[in-house]
Amino acid sequence: MIKFAKITHICDIQKLSTLASAIWHEAFADILTPEQIDYMIEKFQSFEAIKTAIDKNNYEYFFISDETGITGYTGIQEADGKLFLSKIYIAKEKRGQKLASKAFDFIETLARKRNLKSIWLTVNRNNTHAIEVYKAKGFSIIRTQVTDIGNGFIMDDYVFEKQL
Repeated sequence: MIKFAKITHICDIQKLSTLASAIWHEAFADILTPEQIDYMIEKFQSFEAIKTAIDKNNYEYFFISDETGITGYTGIQEADGKLFLSKIYIAKEKRGQKLASKAFDFIETLARKRNLKSIWLTVNRNNTHAIEVYKAKGFSIIRTQVTDIGNGFIMDDYVFEKQL
């Protein structure tokens, strides 16, 4: 049984930032430099970054768990009648077990309950596996974007959207 638990407590935010660091170092090792991964974790997935996102920017984070414990996480932000799927990550040893599919179902159900018109996300243009997953889940590329995130780093992304 897969469960989704909303992250609300300080101790869970700390647990999330530790999990994110481990997953990001593995997931992006072939796409980004170790320096950019470290920078992005500090900027977007550190304890302070997550706490600020929740407290000030209307983000919601959820742990994804199975019978063995926490297996991943997702982060969303509702704005302008749409749901931004900011993060969806599964631990390496749990990939291929339909956890991401269950997470997509959870997110889509949540968006529909909130009467939102679409779900959108960004994905690194070199992350071919994730791109294929998003296409298989009904998302379409609507544009590309390059974002300067500071410290000499950029995010070179596709923007995907799925109408509901």
